[in-house]
Amino acid sequence: MDRQEELKEFLRSRRARLRPEDVGLVRSSGFSGRRRVPGLRREELAQLAGISIDYYVRLEQGRGGQASPEVLNALAEALRLDEFERAHLYALVRGEDVRTVGEHRQEVRAGVRALLDALEHVPAYVVGRRLEILAWNELARILIADFPALSRQERNLARLTFLDTSARQRYIRWQEKAEDTVAFVRLDAGRHPDDPQLAALIEELSSNSEDFRRMWSEHDVRDVTHGPKPLFHPLVGTLQVSFETLQLPDDPDQSVVAYLPEPGTSAASNLRLLAAKGAAS
Repeated sequence: MDRQEELKEFLRSRRARLRPEDVGLVRSSGFSGRRRVPGLRREELAQLAGISIDYYVRLEQGRGGQASPEVLNALAEALRLDEFERAHLYALVRGEDVRTVGEHRQEVRAGVRALLDALEHVPAYVVGRRLEILAWNELARILIADFPALSRQERNLARLTFLDTSARQRYIRWQEKAEDTVAFVRLDAGRHPDDPQLAALIEELSSNSEDFRRMWSEHDVRDVTHGPKPLFHPLVGTLQVSFETLQLPDDPDQSVVAYLPEPGTSAASNLRLLAAKGAAS
């Protein structure tokens, strides 16, 4: 990923979503006349952030050097960035919070695999860099994808979300799932701008999914780690479950994702049914 190009497009996209009246700018401030761009103009953002227009233009073009934390904080406040967008801005401008990408393959500890297997009535898997699926239990195989039948490259949540035709049935809230997936891929790209495998994944998804291209152009960044995520299985119908993400302490790029039903609900009993069928097959 070209960090300068990404910074330019990210700042433009964040400017475009704000109107002058949203941030207290009125025509009497000197910014009048027909607007040729959506959202805030460069000079309006510079005024709000308390920096010169010339410096902001250089920054947006990737020529601003190592901008100070004070400048970046001022821009983040002016653009009303959330915590993930702030971190993304810092990563693009200063290279902070950028994790080193090694050539080694991520491995899942035996203890973590045992933990997955112990969750016999809860679908769970380990997700790593680039949303790669590194390990899974039997219920995750039944509900999410038949991981053993897939190649290592195909075991990827982004690919499964956008290129697997069954994903729109599997994820009841597919649009929400897809938007969150794209937002995380962009967040990951900001942390690892020189990762060729991630760049190849983005190119593959952009080439093969119009939905991915559209969502990618919105420049959203976030990491959703919990919440409702209902699933569908043809044998039992809709499963009202929520997911929780637990980051592994010895590898910040590995997390256990588990789908949990409310105790005593039909989802809980149906997950037991699916687990029993899986064990019998």
